[in-house]
Amino acid sequence: MRASPACQVSLRRFGVWRAAVAALTLMGVLAMAVWIAQSSAPVSTNLMTFAVLATVACAALAASLWRTPRASLRWDGRLWHLDATPGALHVMIDLGPWMLLRFRPEGGGRARWLPVQRAGLEAQWHALRCAVYSPAQRPPPA
Repeated sequence: MRASPACQVSLRRFGVWRAAVAALTLMGVLAMAVWIAQSSAPVSTNLMTFAVLATVACAALAASLWRTPRASLRWDGRLWHLDATPGALHVMIDLGPWMLLRFRPEGGGRARWLPVQRAGLEAQWHALRCAVYSPAQRPPPA
């Protein structure tokens, strides 16, 4: 199998990701509210405290996931580059028009999760999908 040609995409649109984060947050908060509302026994102070803390934690997590910074993703045939950092890219979820990718910097460091959607990348989408699934070129023998 041969390697995919070089490609570069600018990740700027995250509408699908944000809609999913908002929907999951809303479902979590509603599940907590329904659980308390459907409780047959009187709601204790401990249970109410737990529900409030779980709701706040859910909202805080959603706020951290909502903020997805713009980035430039480039494939040179051997390595992926996120902005100026070289590393490895792995497909974690692929739903066709949307993918969740994990970028690990070369030499260690914190992994970065990249929600990527076709909207806004229509002209580059096929090349990006080919590149994320293609093997890296091997360096020429010395």
